[in-house]
Amino acid sequence: MTKSELVAALAEKAGVRKKDAEACLNAFISVVTETLKEGGKVEIRGFGSFLMKERAPRVARNPKTGEKVEVPAKLVPAFKPGKDLKEATEKVVKKRKKK
Repeated sequence: MTKSELVAALAEKAGVRKKDAEACLNAFISVVTETLKEGGKVEIRGFGSFLMKERAPRVARNPKTGEKVEVPAKLVPAFKPGKDLKEATEKVVKKRKKK
């Protein structure tokens, strides 16, 4: 689903104009981004949490030259799904496995 498809779906579900739905989505993205930049966490109970995780340093390989390259540790944004979201998506996974 693209951002424009998400905006259309939000507008339909909420019964608002696409312009208003897009403004709300942009505000949500902005708030989450700013919170993560400040080192915070955004938790939506039942849905999940947006947080920063630390990636450990590692040794990678340049595919062109084969040379080993040290990749330093860094913080990356992450999403941890909540209980309700996990349960809802497990049903989809189980259906796919049956096929």
